[in-house]
Amino acid sequence: MTTAFYTDERTFWHHGGNYALTLPVGGPVGHFVQPGGGLPESPETKRRLKNLMEVTGLMRDLSLRSADPVTRDELLRVHPACYLDRFKDLSDAEGGELGPRAPFGRGGYEIATLSAGLATAALRAILRGEVTNAYALSRPPGHHCLPDKPNGFCLLANIAIAIRAAQAAGLGRRFAVIDWDVHHGNGTEAIFLSDPDVLTISLHQDRNYPTDTGGADVRGEGAARGTNLNIPLPPGTGHKGYVEAFSRLVLPALHAHRPDAIIVACGFDAAALDPLGRMLATAATFRELTRLTRLAAETLCDGRLLLVHEGGYSEVYVPFCGHAVIEELSGSRITAPDPLAPTLAARQPDARFDAFVSGWIDDLERGLSAP
Repeated sequence: MTTAFYTDERTFWHHGGNYALTLPVGGPVGHFVQPGGGLPESPETKRRLKNLMEVTGLMRDLSLRSADPVTRDELLRVHPACYLDRFKDLSDAEGGELGPRAPFGRGGYEIATLSAGLATAALRAILRGEVTNAYALSRPPGHHCLPDKPNGFCLLANIAIAIRAAQAAGLGRRFAVIDWDVHHGNGTEAIFLSDPDVLTISLHQDRNYPTDTGGADVRGEGAARGTNLNIPLPPGTGHKGYVEAFSRLVLPALHAHRPDAIIVACGFDAAALDPLGRMLATAATFRELTRLTRLAAETLCDGRLLLVHEGGYSEVYVPFCGHAVIEELSGSRITAPDPLAPTLAARQPDARFDAFVSGWIDDLERGLSAP
């Protein structure tokens, strides 16, 4: 099995201006917000993941690659020209913001096209049989980006661009996207809501971000009815609840859809310690979700599986979650033991809350099976 790892130092140079957590400093909103801290979507979580892989030696078990930026034609399959032009013009000037919580600096357009290029090249290599599976360390992320508006740190819809490029090249038709970022993948959902060939699944913290999307009643439109699956979970769900939801709801949907390849929007902000989530997942959780997805891919589509990096904002813990995922993805024997495992095991939900989560999943399952 060959696992490719797509990365480029230039993506770490993306920056978002003067923020403190998710609040802009100054102006009517941030008049009393003290400067400092910056955006939680910083380069450090990604760079520290890559650094950890180099220190442990895991990187030597992978095919290390970069990629070219996506072309304008590839972008136009997802984003209208008017949005791309506005983005490019502002990027060429001083940078700025075209949508909520999605600022960028000068040159942000070029970095975003490179981020999408990593995901696009990785999917192309998988579908051509050059590698078995791959991980794209894309930055900025993409799953919140709408066709005509950036959102939530996301400037281009990386995964959607990769899928449309693969379809246009005749490399595949049916795809499944599993989004386990703690936030709802509203951009991916919006782009594929009417496309029966693309199954979109989002496991997320209920009403975290965006607060007005992600309901389980949104199932797809027209001929695509049933190909969008939202799995909102209660805060504090933890390891057991995530694995149960994945096994009971995600895997059956994958088997029913029978995709040519599976793509994961791989956010790590459902992990404990994350400043933007409250879900208590651990490195072991992400390892197990990856294992279940890999086994499904081996059964359904000859192992064709791509993970594209999304959120995750704990500089200390994201590297260990990511390392566990890539260990499982590649089959490497090189490990980075989770230094927080004992502490986080003690903080997992008790039996009563696990039963509550199981009942929550029961309700979702009944709702999804209703006509």
